[in-house]
Amino acid sequence: MNALQQAQALQPVEAPPADNPHIVPLVIISPVRDEAKYLRLTMDSIVAQTYRPLEWILVDDGSTDQTPDIVREYAAKYPFIRLVPRQDRGFRKLGGGVVAAFNFGVEHILNRDYQYIAKLDGDMSFGPRYLEHMFQKFDEDPKLAAVSGKVYRHEDGKYIEESHIDEQVAGQFKLYRRDAFEDIGGFVQHLSWDGIDVHTAWMRGWKTFCYYDPQAWLWHHRIMGSSDKHIYEGRLRWGRGNWYMGYHPLYAIATGINRMREKPFIIGGLLMIYSYFLSALRGLPRYENPEFRSYLRAWQMKRLKQHFLGKKD
Repeated sequence: MNALQQAQALQPVEAPPADNPHIVPLVIISPVRDEAKYLRLTMDSIVAQTYRPLEWILVDDGSTDQTPDIVREYAAKYPFIRLVPRQDRGFRKLGGGVVAAFNFGVEHILNRDYQYIAKLDGDMSFGPRYLEHMFQKFDEDPKLAAVSGKVYRHEDGKYIEESHIDEQVAGQFKLYRRDAFEDIGGFVQHLSWDGIDVHTAWMRGWKTFCYYDPQAWLWHHRIMGSSDKHIYEGRLRWGRGNWYMGYHPLYAIATGINRMREKPFIIGGLLMIYSYFLSALRGLPRYENPEFRSYLRAWQMKRLKQHFLGKKD
């Protein structure tokens, strides 16, 4: 049985709150806005963990649904959970807005001696040993900056893996070693934060890893990029993010072609490519780090060469 078949067999199941969980020096921060539909799945997953964080801060970024009430309900039962309200900007701002809310949460950390930090979305679920397995990976390699399990979503009656290379840690549950996180300067407040961080870590000599583990799947309960307006806007936004990050044009095209295999089929990838080149024509700003952009393009061209010529390092 391959990894995808295992994922389809191991559907998300409810787990009771953990008895005597092992407390790890971890702070989790969750920027949430109108997440009532799936938030209980995420909160139940955390309280069921065999490894529990020192602190879980949920930053309410202007919710108009029952999100704050749900967090308060859990916080009343579990002292490590806290709700931190943030002034409502009046709309959902993805990318930079999410990072701004995350940074707001960082400012409200009470346990300042934490050694690990994570950004967790409010539409995820995962098995009770997820964190335990992630910390095993950290223990095995002191140069490991960030780690995650593979991400799956339910679609058309089956579970489908979200496409990422093994070094691209899942942005939905981005778990970092604190030293590494501070070394890269944290997350950039832009759509492409969930790419700039990983490549910056590599530039600084760190490793990142997203791996297959039957007890450490991440279940994403909506299509990536669909949390604002609709999936088509999400793909346009993705293309703009690729432009900002500094993608080589050939890699931007290859990325769009690769995403044509996912919903919305064909059109999603075309929208990414269109948005990238429209951003170029409009002269939209790019990440102001020439060294980073040079590194990124060299890495991307090496990847394309390996793919088309079948070469390995």
